[in-house]
Amino acid sequence: MKSPFLIGSIAALVLLSGCLSNSSPSAANPKGSSSSKQSGSFKVALLTLGPVDDAGWNALAYNGLQAVKTKLDAQVNNQVASGTQIKDALRSYAQQGYNLVIGHGYEYNAPAFDVAKNFPKTDFVTSSGSQTAPNLATFRFYLEQGFYLAGMMAAEMSKTGVIAQVGGDKVPPIASTFDAFEAGAKAANPKIKVLTVYTGNGNDVAAAKRATESVIAQHADFVIHQADNAAQGVFDACKEHHVFAFGANANQNDNQSGVVIASAVINADPAFVAVAQDVKDGTFKGSVRLVGMDTGAIEFDINPKFQAQIPAKVVASIQAAEAAIKSGKLVVPKLNF
Repeated sequence: MKSPFLIGSIAALVLLSGCLSNSSPSAANPKGSSSSKQSGSFKVALLTLGPVDDAGWNALAYNGLQAVKTKLDAQVNNQVASGTQIKDALRSYAQQGYNLVIGHGYEYNAPAFDVAKNFPKTDFVTSSGSQTAPNLATFRFYLEQGFYLAGMMAAEMSKTGVIAQVGGDKVPPIASTFDAFEAGAKAANPKIKVLTVYTGNGNDVAAAKRATESVIAQHADFVIHQADNAAQGVFDACKEHHVFAFGANANQNDNQSGVVIASAVINADPAFVAVAQDVKDGTFKGSVRLVGMDTGAIEFDINPKFQAQIPAKVVASIQAAEAAIKSGKLVVPKLNF
C-alpha cells in the first residue's frame, strides 16, 4: 500500500514541473520574446534589429508577420537580435523546426547565408542583401522610389534651397535611399543643396535629434530620415525649429510632432505572405525579389493635413513621376549590394 505522503509528494512534483514548463522561455524564444502560437504546423519566425513598436522599419515587418499568421494559419514567433546574437537566433529557430525564418535587415544576410547551409529543411529570407542559396532569398524593397518622390517635393517646396537626410547606421540600403532622395531633388531643382549625416546608431533618439539640429542650423527646411527607432529625435527637432519632416518605411504622417508632410512607405504584408506561401507550397526559390510601386509594396503618402500648403503644381509633378515609375518609364537609381 502506497503511503499518503508519497502520493502527495508525487502530485506536488508533477504540479511544480508543469509550472516550470509553462514559465520557462522556449529554445526558439530564448530571450522571452513575443510569441503567438496557433494549432497549425506551419511555423514562421521574424528577427528584427530593434523593437517592433517603433512605428517604422521594425513595426512594418511585424505587421507582415501578423498577415502571414492570419492568412496562412501560421504559428509565428519574433524576437530582437543584433550583432553576435544573430547567428544563434537563426540556428535556434531552425533547430525548433521553423519552416521560414525572416531576418528583417541587411545585417542578417551574411549570417543567414552561413547558417542556411546547415539547415536545408528551413527556408530563410532577409530584407536586403545579395547573397542567396537554394534555401535563402532576399527581399529588395524598392524604397528608393518613395525617397525619390520625397526629394522632388522637398526641392520644389524648399524656401532656403537646403534640404537634408539623417541616418542611423551607415549601411548600403540606407545609403541607396539617400542617393535616390538626392536624385529626385536634383531632378526637380538642380541647384538644391542636400546635406547628409549619419549618427551610427538607429536606436539613439538623442543623437538623431542632435544630428537634425545640426542640419537645420545649416538652413535645411525639409528633413528625411532613415533612423529606425530613433526617428522621433528627428521629428522632435523639426517640431522645435518649425521644419517639415518626411516619414520613412512606415506611414508616419500621424506622428505626434505634427511635422510629417509625407511618408515613403513599405507595405511588407503582400511580400511576406507571398514568400511564406511559396514555402508552404514547396515552391520557394532562393533569389532576390525586387518589389516596388508597381506591386503596391512601395507608396508615397502625402499627409492630407498639409494638402492645402502643397502647391498644386508640386502635387501634379509628383503624381506624374509616380505614374512614370509604376509604368517603368522612370527608373529610380539604386545601389547594387
